[in-house]
Amino acid sequence: MSTERTVSQLFDLRGKTALISGAGGWLGSAMSRALAEAGANVITSSRDAAKAAECAAALPAGGGQTHFGVALDHLDEASIENGFTDALLRAGRIDILVNNGHAANGSDLTTVTGEEFNRSLANATGYFLLARKLHDHAVARGGGASIVMIGSMYGVVGSYPEAYEGVVPASPVAYHALKGGIVHMTRHLGVYWAKDGVRVNCLSPGPFPGPAANATMVERLTTKSPMGRMGRPEELKGALVFLASEASSYVTGQNLLVDGGWTAW
Repeated sequence: MSTERTVSQLFDLRGKTALISGAGGWLGSAMSRALAEAGANVITSSRDAAKAAECAAALPAGGGQTHFGVALDHLDEASIENGFTDALLRAGRIDILVNNGHAANGSDLTTVTGEEFNRSLANATGYFLLARKLHDHAVARGGGASIVMIGSMYGVVGSYPEAYEGVVPASPVAYHALKGGIVHMTRHLGVYWAKDGVRVNCLSPGPFPGPAANATMVERLTTKSPMGRMGRPEELKGALVFLASEASSYVTGQNLLVDGGWTAW
């Protein structure tokens, strides 16, 4: 009999447990639902334990999954240690990590302070520390794992100054430095951890402005998009499940851009 798995089997996350940081955000909530809809048990994390629990309670569990929230601040090394330990004690094992949490700073290159810049870059430190926790756990239990870093098209290309001029601050320089670093960290960790069965990939969204985004800025960004529109959060779901699942079992160290063609110009 053939041992080739079907497409539905490759994308199936039933029996897997996924930890996602920043689970309650504009994109994080859609990605959390994607993991649950694919069958995974989902651990949602937030700096606020009550918010994390609320996010978990809102997820679908039609396949009998167990979802729960943990408090985890990825800018605080002790919180990462405690949050991951709590998640592991309650779940027993973790197979998937989505590093999505982001402590934002809106200061542009004319006003950002050194302290603010360094705090933004600390997001990458948190991504690494949490990824290493999952790697070490996977190696200790003798099984593989999938880590998905959340990058950005702005980790690959510069922004258009005229899209922001006169209406909102320029796209933050620290954000560009951060996301570029995350993209390259993905390559580095992917290479080092491949033989351990731990895959590391990056999912980089293009323009996905939230409901509160400045309307003039959104209109200007739309003119820069080959598709002539902004992204919808649900349009990240398929890409995330691909990277989290066995459908991408021979993919590591890669950056998948979901940007409506933005970086193809």
